[in-house]
Amino acid sequence: ARGISDSAILRVMRATPRHLFVPAKFRAKAYADTPLPIGYGQTISQPYIVAIMTEKLDVRRTDKVLEIGTGSGYQAAVLAQLARKVYTIEIVPELAAAATRRLARYRNVTVRRGDGYQGWPEAAPFDRIILTAAPPKLPRTLLNQLAPGGKLIAPVGRTRWNQELVLVWKTRTGRI
Repeated sequence: ARGISDSAILRVMRATPRHLFVPAKFRAKAYADTPLPIGYGQTISQPYIVAIMTEKLDVRRTDKVLEIGTGSGYQAAVLAQLARKVYTIEIVPELAAAATRRLARYRNVTVRRGDGYQGWPEAAPFDRIILTAAPPKLPRTLLNQLAPGGKLIAPVGRTRWNQELVLVWKTRTGRI
């Protein structure tokens, strides 16, 4: 109804138990199309945002994906079912630890605690990069870790209320 047409994404999101990625007190609202608090001033994105960002990223089965902002791990769980390998970075230690436990069933996901805007240089380049945490501008470090032919998607803006969803392609010759 909201324009998501990729059947693989719809199938994966139907199969991914979002209620396991939200605190118990919000489980009754887990399938509402709304962001929910997950603690530490962070939220799990609303399902529509997860779907549209994943669809625009055009994840393929052979892709190596970097996610910045693991949060509860829900977006990484969705990506794990669509990509070959997912690397995900979370800056909040408690969220990183909880996401590591939740994502243990996905053998192709690796979680790291740290500053995601620095990327994951030793695992680069990445075919796809997704930022769920909005930077004021795209970090050059992440653009450098994007493989030729790769795509990066991110909400970009200086405030929570003034962001644009930006999709970047890197040409085969390395031009953004």
